[in-house]
Amino acid sequence: MADSPADQEPGAAQQPEIPNKLFFRIGEVSQLVGVEAYVLRYWESEFPGLSPRKSSSGQRMFRRKDVELLLRIKHLLYAQKFTIEGARKALHDKTKPIDARKHVPAQQTELFGSSPLPEIRRQVSEILALLS
Repeated sequence: MADSPADQEPGAAQQPEIPNKLFFRIGEVSQLVGVEAYVLRYWESEFPGLSPRKSSSGQRMFRRKDVELLLRIKHLLYAQKFTIEGARKALHDKTKPIDARKHVPAQQTELFGSSPLPEIRRQVSEILALLS
C-alpha cells in the first residue's frame, strides 16, 4: 500500500509502490528507483547503511528496506540537491539514537539553554513552598 500524500515528507515526489517481495535484483531496483545500476553500486560504496546481500551467483539481492533507503538517498541527492556527504550526514542524523547524556531535543535547547530541568525543579520548589 502506498503512503498517502500526507504521510510523505514535504516536497517529496510521489514514491513508486514497492512490490511485496522479500528480495529485489539490481535491475528491478534500478527501475523502481529510476537510476542506472552503476549508480546503485556507487551509492552502495558511499552509504554504509546500504548493504544488499549477494546470492550464490554473486547477484546483488536488495531487501525492501534497502529500496526504501535508496529512494530516500535519491530524494536527498536529486530533489533536495544534497552532496553525497550531506546526504550521508542527513541520513545519519535522522537515524542516530538520542544521546543518553543529553535527553533534550534541539528545540528545547534553543528555548531553555542546556537543560530545562534545573529551572523546572526550582519552579516546582517555589510552588510547593507556596502551598505549604
